[in-house]
Amino acid sequence: MTVLVTGAAGFIGSHVAQALLRRGESVIGIDNLNTYYEPRLKHDRLALLEGQGGFVFHRGDIADRRFMEGLADAYPGLTGFVHLAAQAGVRYSRTHPHDYASANLAGHLCVLELARGLHRLRHMVYASSSSVYGADAISPFDETQRAAEPMSLYAATKRADELISHSYALQYGIPLTGLRFFTVYGPWGRPDMAYFLFARAIRDGRPITLFDGGRLQRDFTYIDDIVAGVLAVLDRPPQSSPPARLLNIGNRHARPVHDLVALLEHGLGRKAVIVDSPRPNSEVLSTCADVDRLTELTGLSPTTDLARGIASFLNWFRVWEPAVTT
Repeated sequence: MTVLVTGAAGFIGSHVAQALLRRGESVIGIDNLNTYYEPRLKHDRLALLEGQGGFVFHRGDIADRRFMEGLADAYPGLTGFVHLAAQAGVRYSRTHPHDYASANLAGHLCVLELARGLHRLRHMVYASSSSVYGADAISPFDETQRAAEPMSLYAATKRADELISHSYALQYGIPLTGLRFFTVYGPWGRPDMAYFLFARAIRDGRPITLFDGGRLQRDFTYIDDIVAGVLAVLDRPPQSSPPARLLNIGNRHARPVHDLVALLEHGLGRKAVIVDSPRPNSEVLSTCADVDRLTELTGLSPTTDLARGIASFLNWFRVWEPAVTT
């Protein structure tokens, strides 16, 4: 199978590309290598992929119609598609709204148009987010909930992607699965995520801000569990009419953020300097995934314990971080 992976230099995308290569697939990776966070990390992830047999990389923007049309012409025999490129970040969407319209709306539409022209495509899996559940969600979140009250522009764009994808599956018969990821963490992670920001600050003796004393709860999901889920779902196209579905991938357990901080303190051997702050209205109180549909489809149920996952992240962090700070 030949699989196109968008966002191949990103956190989840690079891990997915590695896993596909390990099982013998050919991977076409694309990424625009933007500066939303330090490009050095993206280039280092990409360096692990380049030079491997079966991997080809193209630098480009998913919202660039001409670039995307060129991919359709270059790779008409593509059979798998994992779309992970997006503008991430809830708080960043307050200050850079047009980036979300470009990457998450126009970009997603270009991706669907590319998929529509791939006549051998068996399945496209794309990234959604637990943030789509919004203000009206009831924990644990399951895929039947309305997801009609997004609390940020980012969440609204990801929910819009789900709806647009459903329309393309209905009109054109493209097999599409949206995966609602829950707070993904682990080695090679994104520096804008809380666990990475906290690790840097604790190590350097700088203060960290905790909303509501760290009592907000998140369903922290380790990267290996996410990757296993992506590949297992990719291998199982929807058989429904229309061929569209949504699935949660989460760890099924809501943990308070102060537990995360305690694990980082223990692993780094330093106490955090904590500044308490009220919860902003873009932040939900708790996230927790119901993964029954994922388990029924694939037999998988993410179970990596937060303590083990954070220890793995810190082992990587200690090795990679000095390359950036020195």
